[in-house]
Amino acid sequence: MTELPDLPVLAASAEPDECQLVQALRRGEEPAFAQLVRLHGRQLLATARRLLNNEEDARDCLQEVFLIAFRAIEKFEAKCRLTTWLHRIIVNTALMKLRSRRSRPECSIDDLVPRFTEDGHHLEPPCPWSDHATRSLQAAESHRLLRRAIEQLPESYREVVLLRDIEGLSTEATGQFLAITANAVKIRLHRARQALRTLLDRHLEDLT
Repeated sequence: MTELPDLPVLAASAEPDECQLVQALRRGEEPAFAQLVRLHGRQLLATARRLLNNEEDARDCLQEVFLIAFRAIEKFEAKCRLTTWLHRIIVNTALMKLRSRRSRPECSIDDLVPRFTEDGHHLEPPCPWSDHATRSLQAAESHRLLRRAIEQLPESYREVVLLRDIEGLSTEATGQFLAITANAVKIRLHRARQALRTLLDRHLEDLT
């Protein structure tokens, strides 16, 4: 597959009729593939960057997505937008890359989530963040700190956080991607957020 071209911003009026584009792709027309890349490449690359947090991996993921889409275009049904179909492909491809990148045994996060007494009080009250620590989280390095904390989560929790909090998918869509129930998504997300708070607390203790 050839190197992907640069991805210029196109005016809305330049967007072709989607049905015509799909038909041209099915006929194997090279200009149609180039048009697909120009129309959707920038948005898909942004999604890959958010999920993978690595430029080289994101661009590799984008290459794979367009190859998958080109080979599977015959199976595309007009029940959804082409954009939606491509988004599903890139999220699935990025998740597969994350899983291969982090091929480690699943560990528990029980030591990172709060513990409570029988009457509902914290056994170990969370450490209050000082104004300086709070400002630190709001500073430019906050993104790096958060991503580092997310990378420390077990895969099943990391994926839920990436899809819900980083990619902004709904609970239902996240459940569909991960083949779990919406209730399981809510439980994992709640526990993952608690664990992230603990991990960030440990870093910010030095700033208080």
